[in-house]
Amino acid sequence: MAQWVRLCGLGEAPAAGKVMEAEVDGVGICLANVNGKLSALDNVCPHRQGPLGQGWLEGEAVVCPWHSWTFNLKTGLSEYPVHERVDVFAVRVEGEDVLVNLEPEPLEEVEPEAKTSLG
Repeated sequence: MAQWVRLCGLGEAPAAGKVMEAEVDGVGICLANVNGKLSALDNVCPHRQGPLGQGWLEGEAVVCPWHSWTFNLKTGLSEYPVHERVDVFAVRVEGEDVLVNLEPEPLEEVEPEAKTSLG
């Protein structure tokens, strides 16, 4: 069941090409803006628990600022090592509010893209 909650105001969201950290209901979120499209991932890198929201974007991936692990914004899969994944959260804008669904997207929802990403 969807758990849509307000993450931030639209004016607080990152500018195009940027990421930011946010927290809602005790969940750390990395919010990214790729060409005006907002995406949300778990804010914690599985490698050394680095804050993804303090990283940067490379195309449609966020790069951890600590050791440069890279995660696809659509699938949450890392490019290296291939089998690591962070949770992906659905995002929508309603009026001036950015909402996030705190129920992570199930892997089967991103599996076709994941298979493409893995070769």
